Amino acid sequence: MTIREHNSQHEHAQSLPLISESATVTSVDAMDRDRRSEIRRKLLALGKRHGFEDTIPDTGKIDWTAVFEAATTANRRLAPQIGAFRDRYERAHPALVSITLDVDNPVKFAAGQYVSLRYNGRTRPYSVASSPNRDDLELCIRRVPDGRLSPKLCDDLSVGDEVTVRGPNGHLLLENQSKRDLAFLATGTGVAPMKSMIDYLFEDGRDEYQGEPRDIWLFLGAAWEDDLPYHDAFQERAATHDNFHYVPCLSRESWLADWAGETEYIQDALLKYVEERALDDAVFGRHIAEMLRTQPDVEIEARIDPHELEVYACGINAMVYSLETAVTRLGVPTNHVHCEGYG
Repeated sequence: MTIREHNSQHEHAQSLPLISESATVTSVDAMDRDRRSEIRRKLLALGKRHGFEDTIPDTGKIDWTAVFEAATTANRRLAPQIGAFRDRYERAHPALVSITLDVDNPVKFAAGQYVSLRYNGRTRPYSVASSPNRDDLELCIRRVPDGRLSPKLCDDLSVGDEVTVRGPNGHLLLENQSKRDLAFLATGTGVAPMKSMIDYLFEDGRDEYQGEPRDIWLFLGAAWEDDLPYHDAFQERAATHDNFHYVPCLSRESWLADWAGETEYIQDALLKYVEERALDDAVFGRHIAEMLRTQPDVEIEARIDPHELEVYACGINAMVYSLETAVTRLGVPTNHVHCEGYG
């Protein structure tokens, strides 16, 4: 493996040429799984508990309208759960894939950037999930219902197919190495550039500064556990590196399986780990102040000093906007907050 040496990610990005290269697909791997059987079992258990089991067949098609009406008649609080089960049950599989490409001339990019992928006559931008130190290129693709390209990539793309890669682009780049700790916050496939940055930091020894470790945090949000891209890899890094802290936040997983981790929005979960819990109610509101007094669900002893932190965020626009507001109120200097939104 060749380790590229440069002092500034921004200077490096500006020096990179705009290229267009043919690439060969070397792997297409589903990261989510078909959970319909799990959902049916859970639905049957709910039905028996609340008296609507007759609407749920052991096999075959589920009449979700009938299930929803019966379940909410029995207990109206079941409405969000039944709706979430229906959406997950009916979504196409796979909905989350990792694609690895072998390019004739390796694409030179800075961690955090994206490329444009052209396949079947259509082009879309995707963040690079692999480190710049790798020779191949890895992309993380979420199926967009009725999307122009992502369903084709999830359903039709095969090993050996040829695609066109153009780029790199993007300005979500790491700051120069310093003593500051880092917090990465992402939802769904927004973690792709974060993975590139995190891998690069550890490969190049940038997780330290002048011999002292820097705490590196990743807060990753999704609905279901198997919607967390690279979940196993992040868990393994946290287990092998004391200065890497992984906090997955899942909004719906506890409805389907045992989940003892965070269920808050990622910006709220981050606040639980700040060094100073006594925050001004007038700034954050009583609800947030009360939440901060609770112990985190994930056992991490390290705490965040917002004044000595640089923040990187990527995900849907609504999350990015609320995150930027939250971390600014927390005391992170605005020049150390780097965000990229989509959707």
